[in-house]
Formats: sequence, C-alpha cells, structure tokens
Amino acid sequence: MNFRTAFALMPRGSRKTATQAPATPQPFAVPAEYLSLHKYLDDRYANTVVLTFAEIEDLLGFTLPDLARLQQEWWANADAGSSPSAQSRSWTQASRSAKPNLLAQTVVFERASA
Repeated sequence: MNFRTAFALMPRGSRKTATQAPATPQPFAVPAEYLSLHKYLDDRYANTVVLTFAEIEDLLGFTLPDLARLQQEWWANADAGSSPSAQSRSWTQASRSAKPNLLAQTVVFERASA
C-alpha cells in the first residue's frame, strides 16, 4: 500500500497535511520566566487563587520588580487590541484575571467566566 492509498483510507478527521494550522493556536506564548506561575494557575481547580507576592516569587524563582509592588497597572490584563505584557500572559493564558492588593501584597487570580 502506498502513501496515497493509506491517506485515502484514513478517517477524514485524522487527515493532516503540512499546510494545516494547529487546531488551537495560542495567540501569545507565556515567556519562560513566567511559565512556572502559568503552570501553577493552570493546574488549580479552584476558581479563585490568592497568592502573596512572596509565594509568587517562590514560584518564579526571582524577586518581583518594584513596579509590581507599586503600580496596579503592572498586574493589568491587556486591553482589546493591545499586546499583553510578558507577565500577564502567565495568568491570561491560564484563563484568569489578576486583581492585586498592593497594601496586603497579595493577588487574587480569578478564573475567567466562560
């Protein structure tokens, strides 16, 4: 049996060609330095995850920048039509939003409603 015959016998849903795009492309990849936070949030079943800045730093393996402690905007999700920041990709790609409490040094990561 040659390749053409084998391809023709395959069920339509399993036929893939080199020109086909992946089924679920991710619009923005999570940067390597924030991948551990992404994985942690993505693996949680709870709709709400609250982490202290120290816990986030433990997950990341480095200290958060000063702006994360001083500006709400550092934790902002991308607006429609704009590119998300490197750090926000870690929670947005895990289908979450971030709401920081700078005084308490905590962040509430809420699962986005479907």
